[in-house]
Amino acid sequence: MFDFDVGKLLLIGVVALIFIPPKDLPEALRQIGRLVSKARRMASEFQSQFNEAIRDAELDDLKNEFRNLKDQASAEKALTDFAEMVETATVPASQSAPSAAEPAGPPAPDAKAPASEASETRAVEAPPTPPAAGIHS
Repeated sequence: MFDFDVGKLLLIGVVALIFIPPKDLPEALRQIGRLVSKARRMASEFQSQFNEAIRDAELDDLKNEFRNLKDQASAEKALTDFAEMVETATVPASQSAPSAAEPAGPPAPDAKAPASEASETRAVEAPPTPPAAGIHS
């Protein structure tokens, strides 16, 4: 904290002897000792509180990191379970792809039938048009 060497301490002692009379010097040194010890205690308390705050912050960071890892693990497990379920699931026969024996779409018109019959079929399939507004029969 303070960089005191022997030379600086001797200089402070000489200045103290000049300004403080020798009979009051022991009491002044006690006061200085008390102030220094009080300052050290305060610095020690501050440092311990600062270290405690850092530990709490680190613990909070560790808790958050652990919570994130736990969430990731549960999400990965859910995705893995879902993938396994999809891989092992069987599609019911009613929903399976059409086989070669079954036709894929509506039946095609017979090749032997004349074109007029095919057009009649289309005409029958067309929906009727609604009556025009304002015309009553």
